[in-house]
Amino acid sequence: MAFLPLKPIPIKDRNSMIFIGMGQIDVKDGAFVVIDKNGERMHVPVGSVVCIMLEPGTRVSHAAVKLAATTGTLLIWVGEAGVRLYSVGQPGGARSDRLLYQAKLSLDENLRLKVVRKMFEMRFGEPAPERRSVEQLRGIEGARVRKTYQILAKQYNVEWHGRRYDPKDWEKGDIVNRCISAATSCLYGVTEAAILAAGYAPAIGFIHSGKPLSFVYDIADILKFDSVVPLAFKIAAKKHSHLTKMYG
Repeated sequence: MAFLPLKPIPIKDRNSMIFIGMGQIDVKDGAFVVIDKNGERMHVPVGSVVCIMLEPGTRVSHAAVKLAATTGTLLIWVGEAGVRLYSVGQPGGARSDRLLYQAKLSLDENLRLKVVRKMFEMRFGEPAPERRSVEQLRGIEGARVRKTYQILAKQYNVEWHGRRYDPKDWEKGDIVNRCISAATSCLYGVTEAAILAAGYAPAIGFIHSGKPLSFVYDIADILKFDSVVPLAFKIAAKKHSHLTKMYG
């Protein structure tokens, strides 16, 4: 008699994610396991987590990938601590409902504006101005962002000439711009992993559009001035102070 496969555990009932590094992931005796260099096995409850972050030094077998797909668990190949995202397995556990809902919100001008207004409120802690288009709200947001950079520069006593950087020439940027670029790049990696784990598409954005990571930028922008950007200014200030002591 054939047995039907068990229905995957709903995402709301799972743990969010786990990180695995420096080990061989395989299926042994029907279980998802990590085998370290000494041959020790550690059982991983693959079906009870939303996603598994595979850090450097990890190898994964075909059987393990198949089991993860069967249980609806997303495999994501990342850098250390998830600050880079290199590749991803089966996005969103092969679900389409969230993708369709995201696309619907993005394609309908009125619904898109509602999402943008909500993002504005989450970012700045106050309702967005009334009777403004997405483009107008984007402009208001940009002005506030520039002001925030100036405030942080003054707070940490860092010389600031604006957000200037060249993705193709790292050394071209000053210390604070390089710190911001490194910090936001890390945030984008973690944000993209979370978006994929939740079953959404990184490319379908609301404030940003037309880029492979538009939704990543939308979500990361809500968080970055409460997290990585102030830290980037703090590090830049310490770096500048250190260089000043060394060279005068």
